[in-house]
Amino acid sequence: MKKIQIGSHSVEEFTAPLIIAEVGANFNGDLDIAREMIINAKNVGIDVVKFQCWSKDNIVVSSAWKDKEASMKSFGHKREDELLDFLSLGHEGHRILADFCKEQDIMFSSTPTSFEDVDFLDGLDVPFYKIASMDLNHLSFLEYVGKKDRPVIISSGIGTVSEIAIALETLKSTGNEQIILLHCTSLYPPHEHEVNLNNIDFLREVFDIQVGYSDHTIGYSIPLASIAKGVSVIEKHFTLDKNMEGWDHAVSAIPDEFQIIVEEGKRISAALGSSQRALSEREEANKVNFRRSIVAARAISQDTVISFNDLEFKRPGSGISPDQYEKLIGRKLTTDLKQDDQFDLEHFE
Repeated sequence: MKKIQIGSHSVEEFTAPLIIAEVGANFNGDLDIAREMIINAKNVGIDVVKFQCWSKDNIVVSSAWKDKEASMKSFGHKREDELLDFLSLGHEGHRILADFCKEQDIMFSSTPTSFEDVDFLDGLDVPFYKIASMDLNHLSFLEYVGKKDRPVIISSGIGTVSEIAIALETLKSTGNEQIILLHCTSLYPPHEHEVNLNNIDFLREVFDIQVGYSDHTIGYSIPLASIAKGVSVIEKHFTLDKNMEGWDHAVSAIPDEFQIIVEEGKRISAALGSSQRALSEREEANKVNFRRSIVAARAISQDTVISFNDLEFKRPGSGISPDQYEKLIGRKLTTDLKQDDQFDLEHFE
């Protein structure tokens, strides 16, 4: 699978994955909280801070919010449309935070939800487009994104195999081959048996494409496990406090958890090593200490014809290897040996 360049990162499978902190609406309508999240993300080694580019007008029909009472923790807002406006970052907020990310030397990106958003984010020079699971079958939208010729990371949540195939074909039909498919379970949070990390292998085999993982589980165990599957990208919701008001804080990871994903993830990816069986130089050097040699089971005098009962097998492995014992059986010694002396082929006629 070829590498895909995202910012300064050369992204490929079975190496340390690109780590994306999904802020979404977890900044709670406050740019100062967003800035604090960006600083924390940078400090724990996260590669990308990602927001969502949406408004109440382009993501749901007006009947879902018009004249409706706020349906969740509302930060003091009584109407749903007011709440949605409050939690939407907006284009100006995107500009402000994109500039702040440049100052902090961390990548900024966002998920577009309209054609206008795609153009806007193109103007911000985002390093990639993220396509949400809800737009997997929004083919005209995928085609529009693909034509921008930027890397595309697309989630597969609630998608069938045929829907995923059509989505990928649509993106590739634009000539864009810079595509990473995220295995995703669109539950918040899923139970462990609903995660199906083995789908990562399936998606890679069927679609011959880089596969990442969009995680909605609690904690860090499952995303770390996905690294052992060779994912090239991990995306996970990010918060400063799981108990904050808002939509996704409870299923998000705090900075300390992300730091574990980043640091332990590097160890796991390094430990994957090669699929070819080969001994390292350090392991090769340990052979002498770890292996056994053929030694005399007792004091044996010259002219003795060796039988198996004359042999013992003990460390170190600096003498004749145990798998060569048959070469000694039935041969006559030309010298005396003490107990535990290593046999040598020069001891025989």
